[in-house]
Amino acid sequence: MKDRPKDEADRAEEMVRRYGKMVYRLAFARSGRREDADEIFQEVFLRYVKKCPVFESENHCRAWFIRVTVNCANKLWANPWRRRTVPLGEEMAFEDPAVSGLYWELQRLPPNYRQVIHLYYYENFTTEEIGRLLRRKSSTVRTQLTRARAMLRDFMEEEDHV
Repeated sequence: MKDRPKDEADRAEEMVRRYGKMVYRLAFARSGRREDADEIFQEVFLRYVKKCPVFESENHCRAWFIRVTVNCANKLWANPWRRRTVPLGEEMAFEDPAVSGLYWELQRLPPNYRQVIHLYYYENFTTEEIGRLLRRKSSTVRTQLTRARAMLRDFMEEEDHV
């Protein structure tokens, strides 16, 4: 096995430093499980290393990582084995009870809604940008955001009545 030139290795490490958190958060938002997010994260950066794409701008680079993350997450869910497995319960430790509650409420959303919520609120994309990234109409993205917010509101109201 050949060693990669130092500048390629440095470039890959820089991309992991720059985009690693974003890729992982999006992968986790889409999958809802740490193990799956880890797998998606590795696949995204493996593709980056294999292809060594050249980007026109910072926005193009960021969009590439988001698009590849979404594609890898979709591929993971399309796996027939995945459909026959039942996830084990996963406990996450949160210092702030409000963050813990929000995390569990977000996990109740369908994956497409979690993904749109994540891109809009955590990555600060506009609905038009999200539409381009996910290859959906911006009106579809706005509808998904509205429905996700309504579902979250209903979940929170449910909790208040319990």
